[in-house]
Amino acid sequence: MESLRSQVRSAVIWRSGTQILGQVIAWVSTFLVIRILSPADYGLFAMTQVILVLLNMLNGYGLASAVIQKAEIDDHAVRQLFGMLILLNATLAVAQFLAAPLAAAYFRHPQVADLLRVQAALFMTTPFIALPYALLSRRMEFKRQSAVNLASAVLGAFAAFAGAVGGLGVWTLVLAPAVMWTTRAIGMMWAAAWWRLPSFDFRGAGGIARYGGLMAAGQLFWFVQSQADVFVAGRTLPAYELGIYTTSLFLAQIFVSKFVPPLNEVAFSAYARIQDDGASMAAAFLKSVRIIFLVAMPFYLGLAVIADPLVAVVLGQKWLDTGPVVALLALAMPFMTLQVLFAPATDARGHPEISARNSATGAAVLGIAFLTGASWGVRGLALAWIAAYPLYLAICARRTLPVIGVRAGQVLSAVAVPVLAAAVMAAAVWLIDRALPDLSPIMRLAILVPAGGLVYLAALLAVARDIVRDAIDLIRNR
Repeated sequence: MESLRSQVRSAVIWRSGTQILGQVIAWVSTFLVIRILSPADYGLFAMTQVILVLLNMLNGYGLASAVIQKAEIDDHAVRQLFGMLILLNATLAVAQFLAAPLAAAYFRHPQVADLLRVQAALFMTTPFIALPYALLSRRMEFKRQSAVNLASAVLGAFAAFAGAVGGLGVWTLVLAPAVMWTTRAIGMMWAAAWWRLPSFDFRGAGGIARYGGLMAAGQLFWFVQSQADVFVAGRTLPAYELGIYTTSLFLAQIFVSKFVPPLNEVAFSAYARIQDDGASMAAAFLKSVRIIFLVAMPFYLGLAVIADPLVAVVLGQKWLDTGPVVALLALAMPFMTLQVLFAPATDARGHPEISARNSATGAAVLGIAFLTGASWGVRGLALAWIAAYPLYLAICARRTLPVIGVRAGQVLSAVAVPVLAAAVMAAAVWLIDRALPDLSPIMRLAILVPAGGLVYLAALLAVARDIVRDAIDLIRNR
C-alpha cells in the first residue's frame, strides 16, 4: 500500500504539475488568440465540435481503458486492441468526411463542411495515443506520459498563436489541435516503446470489446449531455451569441475540464489496483473529493464574483458580454466537478455500466433543460445549468455511492468545509468590490484576488486546520 501511495503521489505531481505548466502556456496563447479572432469564429468552430465530439466518443478510448482495468493482459490482446483502434478510427474518419455536408446544412453554414473534412484526419492519430497511454497508465509511468503531453501542448499553443497572427481566422482553431495530436501520437509511441504490428484477428477479444462497448455507451450519452446546448443553440442563435456562450463555458469549466481529468486518469489507475479492497477504495475516494474541492471551491465562487473585471482584462472589450454568463455558469460547476469524480471509481471496480447509466440520465435531464433554456438565449442556457445539474448529481449519487462504498453524508462532510470557506471568501470579495472607488478592471483584480485568497486561507485555518495539514502532508508525502 505504501508503494502504491508513493506511486500515486508521484503520478499526481507529474500529471498535475505538467498539466498546470502546459495550461499556463496554452492559456497565454488561447487568450491572445481570443483577442485576435472574433466571437463568430468561435461560434462557427463550436458547430463543428458537435460532430467531432460525437464521433470522438466512439474512438476506442474505452477499449484502451480495459488494458488498465484488467489484472492480467498478454501481448496478443494488446495487439488485438491496436488493430481494433486502427479499424475503428479509420471508419470514424470516413464517416465524418461523408457527414460534413449534412452538418453544414443543419447549421446553415457552408464552411462547416470544409472544417469537418479537414478535421477528419485527426482520428488517425488516436490509435497511436490511446494504446501507449493505456500501457503507460497501467505501469503507473505518468512521468513520460506527462512530458509528452507538455511538449505537445506547447507546440499546439505556438501553432495557435502563429495561425491567429498569420490571419488564418477560424482555421487557427483547426491547426492547433492538428499539431498537438500529431506530436502527441509520435511522443506517446516513443514513450511507451511498444513497437508491435496490430492484429486483426479478434478471436478471444470479447472481454475487451464488451468493457470498451460499455465505456463507449457512457461516452456517447456524455456527448449528448455535453453538446446538447450547442446542438440546440447552434441552430437558433447567431454565431456571435453562440461564441459568447461557448467562450463563457470555456472559462467557467477551466478547472473541471483542464485539471480534474488528469487527476481522474491517475485515480482510475490507482483505484484499479485496490478495486477489491472496499474500505481503502472508499477512503481514497473521500480524500480525493476533499482535496479537489479545497482548490475547486474558491476558484468557482471567486470566478462568480470577479467575472466582469476578469473578462475585461483577459479577453478584452469585445468579450464583455461573457462576464454575466461566466458568473452564472460558475455556480453550476461544483456540482459538475463532484459528478465527474464518480466514474473513475465505478469503472475501476468493473462497473462501467454505471457511468453509462449516469450519462444517459444526464443526456435526458440536461437535454430537456437546454431545450427549455434556449428560448431565453444565452442567459437561459446558463440558468439551465444551474437548475439541472444539482438534480442530475443527486440521481447519480444515489446510483453510484453504494458501489464506491460511501454514504451521501460522508461526501457532504468531505466538501462542507471548502464550500463554507469559499462562500465566506466570495461574500467578502463582493463587499470589498462594492466598497472600492471607480477603478480600472486590472486594479480591481489586483485588490480582489489577493484579498479573496487571504480570506479563504483565514477561514480554513479558523475552522479546519486539520484539512490544511492533510493537504500539506500529502504534498510532502507523509
